[in-house]
Amino acid sequence: MNYYNEHDPKAAAWLRELIKTGLIPNGIVDERSITEVTPRDLSAYTQCHFFAGIGGWSYALQLAGWPADKPVWTGSCPCQPFSTAGKGLAQADERHLWPVFFELVRQCRPEFVFGEQVASAIGHGWLDGVSSDLESEGYACGATVLGAHSVGSPHIRQRLYWVANAEHQQHQGSISRRREESSKERERQTGQFTGHCETCRMADSEQPGLEGQSRHGDNGSQCRRLNQDTTRSTAESGSASGLVLPNSDGCKQGSSSATSAGYGGTAHSAGFWSDFQLIPCRDGKTRRIPTEPTFFPLAHGIPARVVRLRGYGNAIVPQVAAEFIAAFMTLKSENVMDKVE
Repeated sequence: MNYYNEHDPKAAAWLRELIKTGLIPNGIVDERSITEVTPRDLSAYTQCHFFAGIGGWSYALQLAGWPADKPVWTGSCPCQPFSTAGKGLAQADERHLWPVFFELVRQCRPEFVFGEQVASAIGHGWLDGVSSDLESEGYACGATVLGAHSVGSPHIRQRLYWVANAEHQQHQGSISRRREESSKERERQTGQFTGHCETCRMADSEQPGLEGQSRHGDNGSQCRRLNQDTTRSTAESGSASGLVLPNSDGCKQGSSSATSAGYGGTAHSAGFWSDFQLIPCRDGKTRRIPTEPTFFPLAHGIPARVVRLRGYGNAIVPQVAAEFIAAFMTLKSENVMDKVE
């Protein structure tokens, strides 16, 4: 049984309809504020989704092939405190609910936690705070920024995706010491800094957070392992597929017949975004506008248009989250965190 926590009654009603139609797993939708949720309330559930919105994380787990009976938590904390569209109050904003979410994590200690936030939150120290909190409780953390165009979507929508894993906490001390000793030996032999970039693997709790990345220089920009793994299957499919890599400058031309990289090892058609028109816009740029019928209800005058815009606007792109989850699953299967490179 799944647990969905969503304070917005309209989004909560949307979740219930998605459950009825079988698009997301069966579960209980709790409309209380997360500030009212206690650890005791969560003990009966296998997968818990906080700030659930319209079920994007639940759907992403399915796309990635995450087993339905494998425990996991997800949470996309409110972005308004850190979004460019907000007031810029950051941690001083009353909607900064990470401390509340973290307290539930600290007390319930789920083995896996996935989350998402606007990329601009990094500049406000949000990721540093999240990583510091989780690492203080023995979690290993990893994060990367991915755009929706990475999976063929016609918009950029850069978002910060992060994951925390408690399974390897007992090994982190010895791994950290071996890495440090190995790194120092290479530095002594080569005279070059060979530190590990914290965004390219699941960071261990004794390593510094993002505040230490600037010393990596070019080395850090070339070893983003998570970002590479999210596009491994895409790269292997060849340039003829018309897919766009996360580091590209946008959507590839002639992608109308593209096929998507698989999630959880299963190939899916990219037809959801492949049918589009090139529309000239007022700013002089030409943009891809999908002609998929499901986008039509967003037109002015359609009933519940604002509700749908709000739901879609606050949602994650499940296909992007699925790539991030799949990359983590690949790292786990390869036991990357137990290896000293």
